[in-house]
Amino acid sequence: MEHLEAGALLAAWEAGLASDDGGRALLLHGLARPGSEAGELLSVPVGRRDAELFAVRRALFGARLEVRTDCAECGEEMEFAFDAGDMGTAGDVPGKPIRVEAGEWTVEFRLPTPADLAAVEAVPDDRARAALLARCVLRAERGGQDVADRPLPDHVQRRIAAASEELDPFADVTLNVACPACGKATRAELDIASYLWAELDAWARDTLLDVHLLATAYGWSEPEILALSPLRRRYYLELCADA
Repeated sequence: MEHLEAGALLAAWEAGLASDDGGRALLLHGLARPGSEAGELLSVPVGRRDAELFAVRRALFGARLEVRTDCAECGEEMEFAFDAGDMGTAGDVPGKPIRVEAGEWTVEFRLPTPADLAAVEAVPDDRARAALLARCVLRAERGGQDVADRPLPDHVQRRIAAASEELDPFADVTLNVACPACGKATRAELDIASYLWAELDAWARDTLLDVHLLATAYGWSEPEILALSPLRRRYYLELCADA
């Protein structure tokens, strides 16, 4: 990802400061697909987007992630390392409707996208799943008759969920972590968009501090400083500290 140069990263960070979580995820995804319009990015299945964000993260900061969470049983704060080296690529996500059959039911649906998640964000939690399903189901038949206007039974919904997980596995990355204090397992959801944004935010602030120090010491412009390799920039900063 040669296009991930410091200027582009700082521009994405600057734009994201005034954005919400959805807007930041969109900006980060734009780093994986330079030149793509917002509408195109919003129509990518969520799991494919997150797989591409894992690839951006690996290119910028490596494959090893440090994850923190609290034990659901005893409240102990846990920190563990997670290797995401195998999570930087997505399989062939279907571009056409997905068909599932469950008994006398036949349903065609598409995978959820960031646009779908944004559309149901304000829906109460107890109705969000149904609202998301209503957006993604394209056709539903029972015994050959169209029943798209009826709620789908639980076993059909579970069949759809299983098919979605199989075809778009990165849409929900959940880790099972054993608590070192009580030994109980805790499920920890890994939101790569939020994780990557926090890292980009820390990197941007450190980089701008470097620019300030080098500009003050040498009178160089921001583009000149950003054009330096990280190794040379660090060496010049060490010289400034020794002066």
